[in-house]
Amino acid sequence: MTPQLELRDVSVAFGAARAVDGVSLSLYRGEILGVVGESGSGKSQMLRAIMRQPPREARLGGAVLWQGQDLMALGERAMRGVRGREIALITQDASTALNRVLPIGTQIVESLAAHTTLDRAGRRARAIALLDLVGIANAADRLGDHPHLFSGGMLQRVMIAIALASEPGLLLADEPTTALDVTIQEEILRLLLSLRDRLGMSIVLVTHDLGVIARLCERVVVMYSGRIVESGTVATLFAGPRHPYTRGLLASVPGGGSPRAMLSAIEGTTPAIADRPAGCAFHPRCAAAQPPCTASVPRLQPARPNHEVACLRQAELVEA
Repeated sequence: MTPQLELRDVSVAFGAARAVDGVSLSLYRGEILGVVGESGSGKSQMLRAIMRQPPREARLGGAVLWQGQDLMALGERAMRGVRGREIALITQDASTALNRVLPIGTQIVESLAAHTTLDRAGRRARAIALLDLVGIANAADRLGDHPHLFSGGMLQRVMIAIALASEPGLLLADEPTTALDVTIQEEILRLLLSLRDRLGMSIVLVTHDLGVIARLCERVVVMYSGRIVESGTVATLFAGPRHPYTRGLLASVPGGGSPRAMLSAIEGTTPAIADRPAGCAFHPRCAAAQPPCTASVPRLQPARPNHEVACLRQAELVEA
């Protein structure tokens, strides 16, 4: 099966420092791929590289193949035909992403005007249908409302409606439930799953929440300091993580042990991209690190079927 989306050695560089450093992955039609890691791991910058919308001072490298076409090789005019129309992005904070002085109907219609051939009446009808699709009651009456009249969960639904305006084949969701309470999180996750099933979209879901990954995704990649350190099916990776960083992330999730048991934590913090250590970037925080870990950058290697790990000691750690 040919991937719908394929990243080949993608990088996002700020001078000599790389926020995304040689990321390669694939996504198949109708699949939900999870991307997990701490803040500063390069998840959001990777999504911006796919959209060809990095920060102004950043330099992109590698190839982003969308349905066989390299987006990195497209001119900006051609890329505008892909961005928003074929690939859409939901950002982290809907309250800042939306324009506070414009009604939400105007903002949806603007997207429809840019990416469809609908006339004025058709755009209004489509905007109402989109709000209804994402579960906003009395959609026709809400078109004239400004963002401050909506709750956080409703604003996130509006963002999803705007992203779906042109019925894209790929939805990039950058921590879409971060600022929401658990009840609204559940509603948004159910909505994304329902939309995938109804519209046949593929989704790349960036999050720091392993519970969300476990519930929603078929496959997952784990990023640390701009690199993928482990990837595989959710079932395989969660049942038997091979990288010490992935093990640390899973161990930090509250489990079913003693009610007063201490939560596990990974010591230290993710390094700044300009201060990334030599060798494996995780070695200063890794209890299993040995001298070879400081000398060379580990590459993703097959650990078992549909499971890759970038750790020089993963075989030894499994035996131990």
